[in-house]
Amino acid sequence: MHKLLTGSLTVERLQLTIADLPPTLQGVTLTQFSDFHFDGIRLSERMLAEAIETSNALEPDLVVLTGDFVTTDPAAIHNLVPWLKGLQSRSGIYAVLGNHDICYRRSRPEVTKALTNIGIQVLWNEVAYPLGTGLALVGLADFWSASFNPVPVMGAIDPTIPRIVLAHNPDTAVRLQPWRVDLQLSGHTHGGQVVLPGIGNVSQLLSQTYRKLPRQSRRFVPWMKECDRVSKHWEWAQGLHTVGNNRLYVNRGLGTYLPGRLCCPPEVTAITLV
Repeated sequence: MHKLLTGSLTVERLQLTIADLPPTLQGVTLTQFSDFHFDGIRLSERMLAEAIETSNALEPDLVVLTGDFVTTDPAAIHNLVPWLKGLQSRSGIYAVLGNHDICYRRSRPEVTKALTNIGIQVLWNEVAYPLGTGLALVGLADFWSASFNPVPVMGAIDPTIPRIVLAHNPDTAVRLQPWRVDLQLSGHTHGGQVVLPGIGNVSQLLSQTYRKLPRQSRRFVPWMKECDRVSKHWEWAQGLHTVGNNRLYVNRGLGTYLPGRLCCPPEVTAITLV
């Protein structure tokens, strides 16, 4: 059933040129996972196992996880972490939280503690240097969180140092334009889930239609309202984009909501920096 709703796992491979990248980091590799929603409904154990096995076969220098480990109840994280313990990386595993990971007051501490206990470092408006001082890894609080404030974090980094920013919601890219961002890695949109050949991302079409409706009519189309709420920039729903002077990559995620995925398969991203 899961295979019918999601399609087969894909590996998206990127080679990105990073200005000022130290010679010692030429060819460094990362894998990115996003949007697990591991609650027994939205992601099968078979798909999760395949994704982890795929990443391990790539032998990455770094693994990054860009949020939404759970859907609502944070207790679901305890079923996910035994799987995540199987992830392999030369220089560690780093994560940021998504909007679903902070649903309730207890969500953020419970999800963070569970990940930390298996050696995954959760960044919440923090900077790390897992590959050395020549490349900064920034992890931001979720865009919808009251704690989202990139100013002190981004301002603390030497502007000559390249940096990768982990931010669950791609809309974050708008707020990050004043700073250098060599690569922002996000998720959140699930790629739109339904992409019709020749027509495009259905979520984007619904959002655009909703914005054109008279305000008094919008309450009659709650599904359109939800699409518009999820993302203001559905044009960035998946893949590589340029936002101002910065670059953004959006992973389609692993988890799937009904009605399922069409021409928008779940993804593990393999990135090589040169």
